[in-house]
Amino acid sequence: MRETTVDQLAAALDQGAPVVDVREPAEFREGHVPGATNIPMGQLTARLGEIDPNRPVHVVCASGNRSSAMADVLTANGFDAINVAGGTSAWIRSGRPIEK
Repeated sequence: MRETTVDQLAAALDQGAPVVDVREPAEFREGHVPGATNIPMGQLTARLGEIDPNRPVHVVCASGNRSSAMADVLTANGFDAINVAGGTSAWIRSGRPIEK
C-alpha cells in the first residue's frame, strides 16, 4: 500500500485528486479535508462504484489507521489507493482548512 503525507495530499488536491474519508458521518460533519467524499469504512465495499477506478484515490480517516486498512481493501479491488498518514488530525495540525 502506498502512503502519503498531508503536505503531499495538499499538492495532490491542487491537481484535483479525489479523497475518500472513511470515518463515520458524525465525524465527517465535524470537519474534513476540503472536497473529500464520505464513504464510511463499513460501507466501502458496497460503494466501490462511486470511486473512479482510473485515478489514484487518497484515503483518509482521523489518524491513518482505518484509512490504511481501507486503502488495502481498495488496492485488493484494483484501485490505486494511497493512505494519508496521520489522517485528518495531521491535516488540522498542519494548519490547513477544513470543511464542515
